[in-house]
Amino acid sequence: MGSIRENPLAARLPDLCNLGIWLRVLLAVNAGALAAALARNRDLALLPAEFAEMAVLVEPVALGSLMLLCAGKPLLARCGDRLVAAAMVLVPMAVALFFVVLFQPLLGLPAPAWRPVFWAGAAAVLLLAGFDLLSRARSPALSEARLMALTARIRPHFLFNSLNAVLGIMRSDPRRAEAALEELAELFRALMRENRDLVPLSDEIALARQYLDLEHLRLGERLRVRWDVESCPPDALVPPLMLQPLLENAVYHGIEPLEAGGEIAIRIAGERGRVSLELANPCAPESDHHAGNRMALANIRERLMLFFDLEASLDIRQEPGRYLVHISLPYRGDRRP
Repeated sequence: MGSIRENPLAARLPDLCNLGIWLRVLLAVNAGALAAALARNRDLALLPAEFAEMAVLVEPVALGSLMLLCAGKPLLARCGDRLVAAAMVLVPMAVALFFVVLFQPLLGLPAPAWRPVFWAGAAAVLLLAGFDLLSRARSPALSEARLMALTARIRPHFLFNSLNAVLGIMRSDPRRAEAALEELAELFRALMRENRDLVPLSDEIALARQYLDLEHLRLGERLRVRWDVESCPPDALVPPLMLQPLLENAVYHGIEPLEAGGEIAIRIAGERGRVSLELANPCAPESDHHAGNRMALANIRERLMLFFDLEASLDIRQEPGRYLVHISLPYRGDRRP
């Protein structure tokens, strides 16, 4: 798995199966159509109709090109970077030619066929240049620094609470404290890794179980956990330290305020090319659960955005006595040997 520090040409080419890229392309294409309509407009009252006419001409070409390039992604993945970039220009030109040949006789368009084809290629080149500039602005060094800072923001809080859990049983049960310290050492090793890459979901689950074991030493039977991971794809790649902060908030803002404790329910499943993670925990009516969760949720949402753009989502819902977090992200398998 490549490091986020690597910066080949492929890293600057847009992923045309990404919904965020689709949205940006369609917005840019419609902005170009509006600019063209404004350039030739002589009566502002006619501008909406002229823009609609331009949009009807350019949007099918843009959507058709995006669908073809997305469908051909497995084939393009085996090609060189320059060939992929060329395909991203030639495919829109071919799609534009197809629509011209198909609809020009029906609509009686007087313009020669080469003009739409030329403008489709020019628009594709401009879009590629724009995505290249955007990727340079979000340089790998900057992205890595942000990821490291976001991860480091979690570490002190997590380790502080874990150490408190061990100190709480040091005198009453030294053997259990020794076992907990060994487990905490394992957690230290996990946290000392360079967390700039996506990690297998199985690693995140193992880290979460270790954390919950430590908290169970402190809370005893007050903390109950129900795992539903039968449909979980263990090789799915996820941002590092995604699950543990959610569990930490569930423990400290959901379980601790309740005298009788409660149950944390975790469900992770893979379905239709996506990974779904749901976490539910009880919450006391008088506790300000949302305020306690704000930093961790904002942290995870930003890292999901960095790694997956608009293809990932994090939603929260508060019901009477229950707090639910749902994360959905695209499935990317771990290809490490």
